[in-house]
Amino acid sequence: MKKIMILCGLILLTLTACGTSEQGEETTGETVTIDHELGEAVVDANPESVVVFDLGMLDTLDQFDLPVTGVPKDNLPSYLSHYESDEYEHVGGLKEPDFEAIYSMDPDLIIISGRQSDQYEELNDIAPTVYVELDSLNYMDSFSNNVGIIGEIFNIEDEVGETVESIQAEVDEVNEMATSSEQTGLITLATGGNVNAYGPGSRFGIIHDTLGVTPADESIDVATHGQNISFEFIVDKDPDFLFVIDRDAVVEGEAAAKETIENSLTENTTAYQNDQIFYLNPEYWYLADGGVQSVSEMINEIKDAIE
Repeated sequence: MKKIMILCGLILLTLTACGTSEQGEETTGETVTIDHELGEAVVDANPESVVVFDLGMLDTLDQFDLPVTGVPKDNLPSYLSHYESDEYEHVGGLKEPDFEAIYSMDPDLIIISGRQSDQYEELNDIAPTVYVELDSLNYMDSFSNNVGIIGEIFNIEDEVGETVESIQAEVDEVNEMATSSEQTGLITLATGGNVNAYGPGSRFGIIHDTLGVTPADESIDVATHGQNISFEFIVDKDPDFLFVIDRDAVVEGEAAAKETIENSLTENTTAYQNDQIFYLNPEYWYLADGGVQSVSEMINEIKDAIE
């Protein structure tokens, strides 16, 4: 009898130490170490309470139906609007976290990006905090790394790997279409009646660097906020495709880009005359860039434009 009790005890200990591997199930005693640009986070595997500031990562958690407990509710894209419900805590603005609210939640994990980087230390004192970013020059590598972090933490590496592989196939298809064409594109962001242009290596440079659309101007200044341009600039560069992101539509709640972009000057461009001015979805491109859902939709928008 004593031997049987000892054997049962050993089996129980083994099961407790191993935990479970099913997605979303609690794993006892297991941790995952994530190295990132701002430090190192030792996170409980399959965390149950997750605060997410980066909307791209929220997009990815949503895609895989993973737990989220707190989000910045003020500027959520419409396809993630279900996180506005009382089921989820409001954790402040994208640039002004509500530390008191986050502390009272006692989260297992906090995910941040550039807008919250200055508050990293204070957030990391509350809970293990992972910093993610998108490298414009190595977009797919950084995107894959960010999504891979989710795979590691929640033990869904295989599912994540298949998803990234599928998105990479979409990228390759569009890149082949774009590079085999001689048509050029110009990326613009419209806000407050002004227009900024973005080129290779910029925030929206995925269109050129990853998807292969030839830039109408190789010398556009690479900057976070783009290069302020005139309508004469657009006419002079005369792109075959004019891609427009309407910042006001998601920040001010009122779309105004079409009225800004289409005027008596730009009517002389090839893009206008060939009906190739494309208003990209700013929820994907401006708010939640870098998520599994948003990146796939971004690729599809460019594919629909150039095919």
